[in-house]
Order: sequence, then structure tokens, then C-alpha cells
Amino acid sequence: MRYGFQLFVSLGLCLLSSVAVAQNDLEPTPYRLVMLGDSLTAGFNLPDDAGLPAALDRALEARGYGWVEVINAGVSGDTTEAGLARFNFSVGPDADGVLIALGANDALQGQSPALARENLTTMVEMGQASALDMALAGMIAPLNMGREYRDEFDEMYLEISESHAVPLYPFLLEAVALESTLLMGDGMHPTARGVEAIAEPLADFMIANLFADMDER
Repeated sequence: MRYGFQLFVSLGLCLLSSVAVAQNDLEPTPYRLVMLGDSLTAGFNLPDDAGLPAALDRALEARGYGWVEVINAGVSGDTTEAGLARFNFSVGPDADGVLIALGANDALQGQSPALARENLTTMVEMGQASALDMALAGMIAPLNMGREYRDEFDEMYLEISESHAVPLYPFLLEAVALESTLLMGDGMHPTARGVEAIAEPLADFMIANLFADMDER
């Protein structure tokens, strides 16, 4: 009798284990996309669920890419140098892809575009060496920096994109740059509505350039 009971319990556990395995097989493993950026990524003066990574996550889910999980790795005030210094820590071992959205503070501080290009290039190469999918979100330099500086800064994203075969979203703030109602009082950071406006075309870009040929994981 005791043996029969033990056999019954063992069969029951095996059945439960098989059901759990089957369920796991049906559920795709999340694709972890780390968004490495500054205050535009961190969500300056916004709740966590109103920041750009969260909005991008929702936009991707609405398009049928709910298996992509967007991770917020934004730190307000970060330059490309600061992003490079924390790249390994912020990206982590579980990442599948990285969207680099850095450079705005380099331009605001008048830092060398050559140094910014070197930092961005190094981050791209580190990601590619780890077999991560890489993408870049570009910025443009302020008008008061002068034509020579602006040309060198603005062109570095395209140069990196072409030399390292990395998809480039040309200007992260394109959807809000000329829409004062979508910007905070400082004229630089997007409001919650502005973030949503940025996330929509950014999601389409990510799908077309990173996810379109991927099966659910």
C-alpha cells in the first residue's frame, strides 16, 4: 500500500513537471534591450512608468513585440565618457541588445566631438565583442556651438553607424524638438506626452532594424 502511494505521488510530480515544462516552452524568453543613456532615458522629472524605456516597451508590445523587455539604464547628466565607464555594469550579463542614447551632455558641455566619437565607438565595439545587438540614437549639437563643432558632432553618429554596421536613429528628439507643448519648461526634456511621441517612431525603427527578422524567443 505504501509503495502504491509513493508511486502515485511520483507520477503526479512527473505530470506537474511536464505541464510546467510545456508552459515554459509556450512562453517566449524575454529579449532584454538595455537603453543606455542620460536624463532623456532616465526620465527627468517623470514617474518611472512615464520614462522613455517604459514608453518604448509599451509601444513595442502594442505592435506585437511584447517579448522585448526594455531596461532603463539612463543616468541624468551622463556624458559618453560616463556611459563608457559604466558600460559593463549597466548592460549586465543578461542583455541581448543595447540602444546607446548618449552624447547630448557632451555637446551641452562643449566637449570634444572626437572624444565623444571614441567613447561611442568603444561602447559599440564592446557590445559587438559580446555578441550583443547594437543600435545608436543620435543627437545634434546646439546652434550656439558654431558650425564647425556642430558638423563634427552631428556627423559622428553616421560615421560610427556606417563603419560598424550599427542601425542609427538619427535624432532622438526629432518628434518633439519643434513642439514646445511636448517639452518641459527647460525646452530640452520631453513631457510625458513628449516621451510617448518619441517612443512611437523609435519602436518602429527598432522593429525594422533589430527585431523584424527575429522569432519570439
